[in-house]
Amino acid sequence: MSAMQIFGDLGSGNCLKVKWTADALAIPYTWTDVDILKGESRTAAFLAMNPAGQVPTVVLTDGRALGESNAIMRYLARGSRLLPDDPFVQAQIDGWLFWEQNAHEPNVAGARFRMLYLMQPASAVPEAMRVRGDQALDRLETHLTAKDWLVGDAMTIADIALVAYTRVAHEGGFDLTARPAVRAWIARCEAELGLAS
Repeated sequence: MSAMQIFGDLGSGNCLKVKWTADALAIPYTWTDVDILKGESRTAAFLAMNPAGQVPTVVLTDGRALGESNAIMRYLARGSRLLPDDPFVQAQIDGWLFWEQNAHEPNVAGARFRMLYLMQPASAVPEAMRVRGDQALDRLETHLTAKDWLVGDAMTIADIALVAYTRVAHEGGFDLTARPAVRAWIARCEAELGLAS
């Protein structure tokens, strides 16, 4: 096997953050689209790679498979500028990664999934999800008002993890108009990652 394989959905922030990490570090890979709505992550072949039946999943060059977007990012970024060696800095990054999956992604991405993938109206998004999503975005706004990046003075995988769904929060009915620090950070991240805004 000459390159890592990434199995994912290009509409999924969880999948894109793995792709962006590999791209930023010039790690070669092949991409295979997986349509979760068609059950393609629930086939016997896919479940043999990832028993959780989730994307993204990567198959490394030695044939081992790895799931969970933030774990994959952490593995790919080891020893790189995106995951500095300092143990305290790594712990700060981990804190953002855990928070992203616990507080941000279930609400911001959850609302987006309902509206974009399931084609539900904004009124179908539970109020508690909307409130928690706004609270997560407000936490980012507060933090980024005084800082350019989430940890330290340069982009890390913490930024990549959080920008994936924050930059498309409007697709879940969230308004970033009153969050200028978040919008400026999104623009910085997009510039660093070579993404179109």
